[in-house]
Amino acid sequence: MRLFAAVLPPQDVTDELASKVAELRRLPGASELRWTGVPGWHFTLAFYGEVDEDLVPELSERLERAARRTPRFPLAVRGGGQFGHGRVLWAGACGELPALRLLAERAEAAGRKAGVEMGEHRRYKAHLTVARSREAVDVGPCLDVLDGFTGRTWTVEELALVRSNLPTSGVAGEQPRYEVAGRWALGGDG
Repeated sequence: MRLFAAVLPPQDVTDELASKVAELRRLPGASELRWTGVPGWHFTLAFYGEVDEDLVPELSERLERAARRTPRFPLAVRGGGQFGHGRVLWAGACGELPALRLLAERAEAAGRKAGVEMGEHRRYKAHLTVARSREAVDVGPCLDVLDGFTGRTWTVEELALVRSNLPTSGVAGEQPRYEVAGRWALGGDG
């Protein structure tokens, strides 16, 4: 199964962002992007890829431990950026980013210690993907709009293990489906 660890924003936060993304979708050139649906909005902490079912209990135990060791912290969706010359358009984050990075490091370590093949380590960049493209796209107008966006601050209270079910129908624009496979409360106020 295809898994990743994530922080899932609450619905009122995704509702705020959805309003801003609706504005982005009306901009010139927006039709060149494949827009991610609200159910796909999350801050990935560690991507595990295909994980053998036999490793999931150990991974879950280690993620629970990582969550317990991490205090709750404030976070908000803010601004945006791009990867790959407009191939990925994302919303950023503000708040207690060192705590978010620490949780990401712990989620990655949990995967490695559980025996998940993690590939190369990359420096963590907090982002929530809102659109993708197979080709380079000028997303400058989108970045200008996102630059002025700051959503409501919320308290991150849990770590989630999410299963990603990739589209199989071949229908253009079909989105992956996401299921929460596990949730663990963070350890409390720091």
